[in-house]
Amino acid sequence: MKITKLVILFNYQKILLGIIVSIVLFGLSFFINSNDFILFFRVLSILIILNIIASLVASYILYDNSDLYELNNLKGIINWNKTENVVLVHASFDPLSKSLEEKYPNLNLTVCDIFGNRHEQEKGIETSKKIFPPNPKEIKIKPHQLPFEDQSQNVILAITALHEILDHEQRVLFFKEAKRVLKDDGLIIVSEQFRDFTNFLFFNIGAFHFLSKKQWQKAISEAGLEIAENKKITPFANMLIVRK
Repeated sequence: MKITKLVILFNYQKILLGIIVSIVLFGLSFFINSNDFILFFRVLSILIILNIIASLVASYILYDNSDLYELNNLKGIINWNKTENVVLVHASFDPLSKSLEEKYPNLNLTVCDIFGNRHEQEKGIETSKKIFPPNPKEIKIKPHQLPFEDQSQNVILAITALHEILDHEQRVLFFKEAKRVLKDDGLIIVSEQFRDFTNFLFFNIGAFHFLSKKQWQKAISEAGLEIAENKKITPFANMLIVRK
């Protein structure tokens, strides 16, 4: 429940607003004479509450009860015991690097925080850093400038991070940089929620926070890379395995 609690913390104002609007609508229904409007207001108030509950349940399934941060989907694709250099990219929120280092102590892991991402300004970010302390070796990066030598990295991991690169051209530049630093047989692992029907159904307008499948395909292909595989992690998120 750790990450779901953080989701609530980051979105408590929206959740509170939804609850207040629902209560107001339900209360107003008692002062209306039209049966149609009474039904409309009450149904709408119930739908708002159900949507809040659905989004929190979906968040729990995705963040606390799935393979998102376990990376078991990569068995048979990446042998961590034989992997040397790995870059982990996040956006001011890192629940993964500690477990990776504990499981694979010989891994040369570089943890990178995307400089200037939206989470840096959120009120709950300090609380999240208390729950998941930043890696002491963490460095700040700009999407268009990765501080690594050509063909030096075996794997680049980006778990729910790259959608924080808001500009399409900057995303393309990130993938071009990733291609430059990646070894010929290296992989880029991108795990993200898509802007699709399922996420609209459970997260409502929150789905606009994510990118569509076509947007990811476009950025990756324009960088001269290809999606070798698209794995479904949960109904709400996909793992893209990208190669040169």
